[in-house]
Amino acid sequence: MLRSLWSFLKRHKKKCLVLGTFLGGVYLLGKYGQKKIREIQEREAAEYIAQARRQYHFESNQRTCNMTVLSMLPTLRDALMHQLNSESLTSLLKNRPANKLEIWEDLKIISFTRSIVAVYSTCMLVVLLRVQLNIIGGYIYLDNAAVCKNGTTPLAPPEVQQQYLSSIQHLLGDGLTELITIVKQAVHKVFGSISLKHALSLLELEQKLKEIRKVVEHKDSDQVAPYSPLCHYLMPDEENPLATQACGLTERDTATIKLLNETRDMLESPDFSTVLSTCLNRGFSQLLDNMAEFFRPTEQDFSQNGSVNSLSSVSLPLAKIIPIINGQIHSVCSETPSHFVQDLLMMEQMKDFAANVYEAFSTPQQLEK
Repeated sequence: MLRSLWSFLKRHKKKCLVLGTFLGGVYLLGKYGQKKIREIQEREAAEYIAQARRQYHFESNQRTCNMTVLSMLPTLRDALMHQLNSESLTSLLKNRPANKLEIWEDLKIISFTRSIVAVYSTCMLVVLLRVQLNIIGGYIYLDNAAVCKNGTTPLAPPEVQQQYLSSIQHLLGDGLTELITIVKQAVHKVFGSISLKHALSLLELEQKLKEIRKVVEHKDSDQVAPYSPLCHYLMPDEENPLATQACGLTERDTATIKLLNETRDMLESPDFSTVLSTCLNRGFSQLLDNMAEFFRPTEQDFSQNGSVNSLSSVSLPLAKIIPIINGQIHSVCSETPSHFVQDLLMMEQMKDFAANVYEAFSTPQQLEK
């Protein structure tokens, strides 16, 4: 049988060689295909793990943002109450001084200014920290991803993070003082000539707040600014003092200046202006909702008019509105989870914006810059 098999192979030598080559090629191609499939699967698994790790880090970073905002609200509230001390005026009024009307007029301006600035500064604090901590978060993610590489210089070492995040003090210091000055001027322009006895409905009060916002946000100007005018209160217009030094900049200073410039670019972006504007609309709406509790129709209002609209029919003298607006700072700047801050933190626009900032600064391409 072996002899007949050998004879068969000799007679069909070429065919056998072709068949053998073909089968060998199929085998090698199969092995190569298996190897490539395994490599693709391993690469996809690595990408999935990396994406899951980055998603976990992002979500953790957002929780840090929320906790940081809440932790800084008492500082913001104390700074506002220190610069706009209405409590000292109310104490004077209890003693029935001779200049009672003059004190009431001062209290009117300070009370409205304080609550309006509280809305502005809280919204700005929320959005600014969201930008800063997501920029830092992106760099920290890249640093962690590159930690195994020898000789890799961290993009954001702890000392740089500390120096960079300390720039928030501008909003709590000089920026807040300038904002108070501008808002106080706008409040005086809108409410200065209104008598304390003049009655205002909630709808009229809303219109007055819109007039103040137009002045503060330059919405009545024909010239459209390329970015929100409120950015001036978040970061100084001039270059960071570190950048103005002719020499002696350390690597830490250079890295901090880079982060500050990147932050300034984000603050001057259309996306930032849109998110901040949405926050302010939500904030002032919540402020009015808080005050609406005091404008509820009474039984007498219902008896006079069966279909009462509390927004327009119920009016209060300005003298009664002042204590209400004066106390709103404790609701706006509350570190305990309040509807005001909670609404800002949970806004979908805020979440999307945060994700875009984090995405921009956590991609591997950042390492090549």
